Amino acid sequence: MYPIFKREITSFFTTATGILAMGFFLTVNGLLLWVFKGPFNVFDYGFADLSAFFMLSPFIFLFLIPALSMKSFSEEKKVGTLELLLMKPVSPWGLVLGKFFGIMALAVIALIPTLVYVWSISALGTETGNFDTGLVIGAYLGIILLLTAYTGIGLFASTLSENQIVAFLTSILIAVFVYTGFQGISELLADGGSSLLIKNLGMRGHYERMGRGIIDTRDVTYFVSITIFFLFLTVTRLKQRA
Repeated sequence: MYPIFKREITSFFTTATGILAMGFFLTVNGLLLWVFKGPFNVFDYGFADLSAFFMLSPFIFLFLIPALSMKSFSEEKKVGTLELLLMKPVSPWGLVLGKFFGIMALAVIALIPTLVYVWSISALGTETGNFDTGLVIGAYLGIILLLTAYTGIGLFASTLSENQIVAFLTSILIAVFVYTGFQGISELLADGGSSLLIKNLGMRGHYERMGRGIIDTRDVTYFVSITIFFLFLTVTRLKQRA
């Protein structure tokens, strides 16, 4: 697994992919949070907290993670190296996890500079350091768990086609549906119990609870389960190809 992980990290930083992805994430976040007028602008929000950042990030990552994962297996299939990888002494799970952790490492590296936002919010408060530390920790944990789910979806989508654009769009569609689709369906139901059940199948409610600083083992278990489910589908697809 480690050689695959190392290969993924190297490929990100020896091409423009990794730098462009991190640059895109930080630039869009920075502009929307600190420059452009709108609902996400920190100064317009009126409160010294990072709620706007945590509301915005899931939607930016909806594009960023598919962009990072689209070539994971699509490119390998297109150039004919997937069969060579499957013939090596590494299990399909080792191959998938190596790529999974490679993408996650890059995503977490992109998150690290956003800690400057925490310092900025601390400095902007009426009293320096007067912000909810528990909320920030819970929200960052929520983002990381959301990233694991997005990455699992992206890897699965990349096994469905040799065309990277098709994999990219498929990943976005699946992620959008799992993040917001179930909540949309739940709002159409009149029965409260059924509505809540459908809503809990989606990621948005679980993420938003963590974004409020509420770390519930049920939410953590949900994201871990979604991630494992899509990684399992990815491994199944690879085994079918082998």
